[in-house]
Amino acid sequence: MNFTDRAIRALKPKEQRYEVLEDGRTGLRLRVSTVGRKSWLFTYRKGGKLNRITLGVYPEMSLARAREEVSQRRSLLNRGLDPAHIERIHKEEERQAPTMAQLAELYLERYAKAKKRSWREDERLLKKDVLPRWGHRKAKDIVRRDVVALLDDIIDRGSPIVANRTLACVRKMFNYALERSLIEMNPCSAVKMPGKERKRDRVLNEEEIRTFWHGLKEARISLPIRLALQLQLVTAQCKGELIRAEWSHFDFALGWWTISAERTKNHLAHRVPLSPLALESIEGLRGFHSLFLFPSRNGEKPLLDTSIDHAVRKNLDVLGIAPFTPHDLRRTAASHMTGMGISRLVVSKILNHAESGVTAVYDRHSYDSEKRHALEAWGKKLEAIIRGKESNPTSLAAVR
Repeated sequence: MNFTDRAIRALKPKEQRYEVLEDGRTGLRLRVSTVGRKSWLFTYRKGGKLNRITLGVYPEMSLARAREEVSQRRSLLNRGLDPAHIERIHKEEERQAPTMAQLAELYLERYAKAKKRSWREDERLLKKDVLPRWGHRKAKDIVRRDVVALLDDIIDRGSPIVANRTLACVRKMFNYALERSLIEMNPCSAVKMPGKERKRDRVLNEEEIRTFWHGLKEARISLPIRLALQLQLVTAQCKGELIRAEWSHFDFALGWWTISAERTKNHLAHRVPLSPLALESIEGLRGFHSLFLFPSRNGEKPLLDTSIDHAVRKNLDVLGIAPFTPHDLRRTAASHMTGMGISRLVVSKILNHAESGVTAVYDRHSYDSEKRHALEAWGKKLEAIIRGKESNPTSLAAVR
């Protein structure tokens, strides 16, 4: 039969299904069921056996597309390959290809939890926007326009920064899949961050510090979270490193907190001197009987980063100052220390910022003494601010 759309539409169902061959021995057939369903087949002989491969249903698969499919399979035959065998391989690969839900679980368990302190944030982003939309789909089937559509929807609900974080998380996950040969390309390739990042420069002034500190007593937050916020301001350390601190990391006799390289963000070991104000805040944590200074409710794990962020957002009205984040407390401490005349180098050492260049290679000085003088001076200044008094002059000669 000479296949044309008109001729195909004219084919009527019979009591039994039947097949019609295309003229020219192309191997293309059309099967007509008893209810009129028309399916494309490709038939060929290999080893004396007639093989059949179902291609699709007409008119969803057009005549032109069906001929393309036949041409591709004939090309395999010409190269000595069996199209049916190749088909079985493709079906098995499709069956084994991970869904987005499976990829997300693999990424979180094998990569994020092992290498990212912020893995819980990745998990939250994936569960909030990515998996409800893509969870059932094969990871290899996600394309760039899917990524762009996802980000557009997040932007449209007024969350541009969340869109940025989601893109970064998804891009990292697809890179992980690419490295493991689970996909052939990263659909996030060439997709730019959709939201404009705002560089934060929030620093609490003295009046805000005083209001914040006293407002913590009235806030609807747990004692560990209240003391974590206080200690972040007192020590100028990262929130994540602070809340994961264990009692065994502290030498209270000498007044030191040691953070191993495995626990710091930049993988540089760090020693933090404990001022009297820091030690006073830590004393309030001794009643929790946990491995961690800042335990979760069951005491078996540390507080979550997000718990502290949420507590601040929820209690801004009680704290009585303009919106801020926990990280702003670290910046506040650093800014006030430099304002007191403490050198930027010493403040940088307190913050455990990584250095680069020749100076970093040859400078092996620990700066322990300078850090202690600086944090003790900051502690005295902070105590004066909290009490609403003028701070006593402190010699900073050793920390300049």
